[in-house]
Amino acid sequence: MTVSAPSSDWKRPVMPAIKRGLMCKCPSCGGASAFNGYLEIKQTCESCNEELGNHQADDFPPYITIFIVGHIVVAAMMIVERSIDLSTSVHLTMWIPLTIILSLALLRPIKGAVVGMQWALRMHGFGSGDEFVKADNEDRLY
Repeated sequence: MTVSAPSSDWKRPVMPAIKRGLMCKCPSCGGASAFNGYLEIKQTCESCNEELGNHQADDFPPYITIFIVGHIVVAAMMIVERSIDLSTSVHLTMWIPLTIILSLALLRPIKGAVVGMQWALRMHGFGSGDEFVKADNEDRLY
């Protein structure tokens, strides 16, 4: 089995890239915003010229957002229901806006984190395809 020589930037640390993505910054340099609008990722980073437009985050960020928001809202709803007797209309006026606000607040940072993870792991358009190097997970995580 032949393994081509790794490029100089092969090791991309995963956790810093995810943290930069959570801050909605470029996963490579963390200098410029990775977003054009609310959810549109820029084609290239303004600071480091890294190609970002090849990401394929697709439906993964909404799934993670639904998972997190569902756990927060359902847990809070159960705690309130157990401690205070409220009417259904009060529950609706509390939990529906909270669910919408949390979903909108979390979706963009989560998409940035997914793009950062894809960039660090050279997934879905971020790798050249001809490079294959088996790296230790410890080296790639931090």
